[in-house]
Amino acid sequence: MKTPLLERYRALIDLPAHTRTISLHEGDTPLIPMPRLAQQLGGGFELYVKYEGLNPTGSFKDRGMTAAVGEAAGRGVQAVICASTGNTAASAAAYAARAGMRAFVLIPQGKVAAGKLAGAVAYGARVLQIEGSFDDALSLVVEASQRTPVALVNSLNPHRLQGQKTAAFEIIEELGRAPDWLCLPVGNAGNITSYWMGFQQYHALHGSGLPALLGVQAAGAAPLVLARAVEQPETVATAIRIGKPARGEQALAAAQESGGSIVAASDEAILAMQRQLAAEGIWVEPASAAGLAGLAAEVAARRLDLGGKTVVAVCTGHGLKDAEIVASQFTAPRPVAAKLADLVRELETE
Repeated sequence: MKTPLLERYRALIDLPAHTRTISLHEGDTPLIPMPRLAQQLGGGFELYVKYEGLNPTGSFKDRGMTAAVGEAAGRGVQAVICASTGNTAASAAAYAARAGMRAFVLIPQGKVAAGKLAGAVAYGARVLQIEGSFDDALSLVVEASQRTPVALVNSLNPHRLQGQKTAAFEIIEELGRAPDWLCLPVGNAGNITSYWMGFQQYHALHGSGLPALLGVQAAGAAPLVLARAVEQPETVATAIRIGKPARGEQALAAAQESGGSIVAASDEAILAMQRQLAAEGIWVEPASAAGLAGLAAEVAARRLDLGGKTVVAVCTGHGLKDAEIVASQFTAPRPVAAKLADLVRELETE
């Protein structure tokens, strides 16, 4: 039987003693070799995808949520609250349901993919849509958690990072060392912060090496690249449509300390990379393709030489989280008569 994530890494995770194990058997996601995509990007290096979309609710958020909800449940809290562009909502709702707690979710009006919202509703959360941005929603839930007996489970919650850093441990254990480069999407910036925390901790204990981090924002929501808040962020990558990252300073520090950087990728490049990944059997939501889209742009511009290197790209959420992107481009198939001759004719048609 699979060991719950917090129990597997208990010696490496800094959580209060009262934390309960609230698990859906998260973590232990595959590290998938991508030799064909590496060749398309110029070749001469090893490329892997850490496919976090295979967590229980379809995104990396489950790693942090098992810790945040477990800690809140251990304190006897009866409800959790979060602001979300989608993935946090589904994860918070699922883990709250698992713990027998209530979940309240604030989402920005008209800015959340239906697949993600459906998850939060299915798990029993009360979803409130506010007339404002994600950043407005986050400010509200922070205030609410300070004035009412609900636990905030956004990435501002430090216990979230403790759970999320376990992905770094898994990568090192599977490769036998840290990769040379790790690329990943950046939205609210908790994930890049937690990866760096995990790699640093494991290196201090085991001398596993440290990767350079390439964080990638969507061009229409790139406050860390622009060095200023984006009041009205716009991008097809809804999971990273955030104009004021809660952990922006920590993300910038992580990139700088690692010898990496934070860059932006256009929506066109993100969607193109989503198609390239799907062509190799890995369907991710648009935001999940941002890391590789940014990597490809840096290589093409010759700002990055990957010769002989090992690269891991974190794909944070499953394609089913934002299936509308594909559905909107889909043309209904032409009917074919239920006759073998007609079928054979179609099979022979290019």
